[in-house]
Amino acid sequence: MTTETAPAAKKDKKFRGVVVVNREHCKGCGFCVEFCPLEALDLEAGYNAKGYHPPFLAKPEKCNGCDMCGLYCPDFAIYGYREKLEGAAA
Repeated sequence: MTTETAPAAKKDKKFRGVVVVNREHCKGCGFCVEFCPLEALDLEAGYNAKGYHPPFLAKPEKCNGCDMCGLYCPDFAIYGYREKLEGAAA
């Protein structure tokens, strides 16, 4: 006897994650990338004025705005927040 389970219904997103990076304050330590629970960040290939690779939101669809990146940043060069999507129910 086999039991088939219906695929889980995809929830409509009510918010999206936004990440703000101050490229010139970043020293490229990578803590934000390392500790992002959803692996949404990566380091840029380019450099800032100090010669470091700052982070960027490589996978915006994964980001939930948890601000874990900001909590681990020793230079306060990055933070995340949640932005309500238009048309989303309260």
